[in-house]
Formats: sequence, structure tokens, C-alpha cells
Amino acid sequence: MPYQHIDELPDSVKNVLPNHAQDIYKEAFNSAWEEYKNPEDRRDDAGREEVAHRVAWSAVKNKYEKGTDGKWHPKS
Repeated sequence: MPYQHIDELPDSVKNVLPNHAQDIYKEAFNSAWEEYKNPEDRRDDAGREEVAHRVAWSAVKNKYEKGTDGKWHPKS
């Protein structure tokens, strides 16, 4: 279930990430959705959607970090 627009992302993403981070999440999710479509390409018994969400969060964490204020900020 790739996302066409950031407004389609889960609330758990939309409600916490800035717009640019949401774009990163969407693109990473969509890429992983395609890359891990075959179960043999996944490391464990995780489903395709779960793996895509993991990859997307990892991509966000490469560029953003959660501050002490509880909000996500670009890494310096």
C-alpha cells in the first residue's frame, strides 16, 4: 500500500514529523514496499508493510532526531 501523498500517512507519522521528514518517510516506505515484496528478501517473519515502516523510520532517523522537547528536529 504505497502512499501517494503525505496526507495518506498514518496519524502516528503525520502527527509527529515535520513535513520534510514526512516526505522522507513516504519515499522510503514506497521504495521498501517495492524492494521487499518477496518474503525471501526479508530477514525475519515480518510482513511487507512492517518492514517498509521500519525502513521508513530508519530513513527519517538518518536526517532527524527527537529533541528533549519531544519534537523531531533536523540533525545538525
